[in-house]
Amino acid sequence: MTSIITGDIINSKKSSPKKWLSALKSILNNYGNSPLTWEIYRGDSFQLEVSPKLALEACILIKATIKQFENIDVRLAIGIGEKEYHSENITESNGSAFVNSGECFEALKKTTLAIKTPFEAFDTQINIMLELAQLTINSWTSTTATLVKTALEHPDLNQKQIAETLEKTQGNISQGLKRAGFDEVFKLLQYFKNQMQSLC
Repeated sequence: MTSIITGDIINSKKSSPKKWLSALKSILNNYGNSPLTWEIYRGDSFQLEVSPKLALEACILIKATIKQFENIDVRLAIGIGEKEYHSENITESNGSAFVNSGECFEALKKTTLAIKTPFEAFDTQINIMLELAQLTINSWTSTTATLVKTALEHPDLNQKQIAETLEKTQGNISQGLKRAGFDEVFKLLQYFKNQMQSLC
């Protein structure tokens, strides 16, 4: 089984692609090379293939990366399933993971992050959790988003080391992570990984 993330930038015309495009590419590069593992198309849409247990973490990292820039956000749909046809371009590959991702993406209305898997009971639970998480995530400021991105990319750093990296005080980091709901988001990521390990 694999997971396919389909995404697009919300309000992309309100921000110069020069700003967010290289940041997005650098995150996508963490998971493999373009166009085999990820591809950006139509200027502000993209697809990424990751292992199922890393899918939600990749989405939160992409969210934090994009929300560093004013006026824009990102819609993300995770589809989990099989990859029946392998192409050199991820956007030309096919299988139930791609179908689930596409259908999930088309169904995104009031929410900007959802998942569709072959496991309906799991989908119902996790999508409620994701909607609740977005009550906090959607209000991240650019400063908060940068902080979350740094904390996710460097899980081995403590608050003092994060403060040094971002040239802030430890108090600022502690308050910022609390405002970002980072502990709760981290628990959600761990829960998701554990579920994926047992389901996939």
